[in-house]
Amino acid sequence: MANGILIVDKPEGWTSQDVCAKLRGVLGERRIGHGGTLDPMATGVLPVFVGRATRAVEYAAEGDKEYIAELLLGQITDTQDVTGNTTETRPVTASKADLQAVLTRFTGPIQQVPPMYSAIKVGGKKLYELARKGKEVERKPRPVTIHSLELLEQTGQDRYRLRVACSKGTYVRTLCHDIGMALGCGGTMAALRRTKAASFTLADATPLQQIVDGPEREALLLPVDTCFSQYPAVTVDGKALRLARNGNPFPYETAEGSYRVYGPDGTFLLLGRCSHGTMSTVKSFFEV
Repeated sequence: MANGILIVDKPEGWTSQDVCAKLRGVLGERRIGHGGTLDPMATGVLPVFVGRATRAVEYAAEGDKEYIAELLLGQITDTQDVTGNTTETRPVTASKADLQAVLTRFTGPIQQVPPMYSAIKVGGKKLYELARKGKEVERKPRPVTIHSLELLEQTGQDRYRLRVACSKGTYVRTLCHDIGMALGCGGTMAALRRTKAASFTLADATPLQQIVDGPEREALLLPVDTCFSQYPAVTVDGKALRLARNGNPFPYETAEGSYRVYGPDGTFLLLGRCSHGTMSTVKSFFEV
């Protein structure tokens, strides 16, 4: 039975759920989930959790992300990307220097109004379902954090490539739209590639088709503890091991913080939190 994390390089045209459905059939495993939705037009890092590893999905989904986005100035669409209908075109007088200068306004904690074409629910209805019926409803701004926003290069007339490092919940296409509006000419997202999700990068990722076709696909499964590689590891035995296996707190003298906890044979037991000399289970991964 397959257990672990597959880092998929998602192809364009697939939803994140499409990828999970394909892998359920390929791996013969019903328990499969992904760590952070990518729009169909987007490509790049999609962590897919298989079997017992699905217990860690929430941690990847909550983690920070990094993207390479292409911004097209002078065009406004209903989806805030080039897959949508153009609602307005405007002349572009903004220079590369003007774009560079405005990026600082979108760095750090910002408020972002979710796009109508999104899966957020308002009154029990997904926004994109309302948008497809031609309806628009008021959306409350949500706090997100843009950790860094870098202008990489100009790729064509009124086209620019940006690197965006951001918190979960950030809509990069909304960021492109808002940057365009701040410049007075409007803007839309022309391309998007996710280069990092949680602790996983493109260097860890395998194209979906290669996973589907490859006879050794299960060899690509990473152990679930790689999702927590940013935390230090500790090993326990004796009474502490027995308590840890049952998900109970146990005495452990170390600095306060989060830890990966292992048994003496190297078995990953749990993600723990140590406080005042006691290690408590945040999430158990020990299979009884």
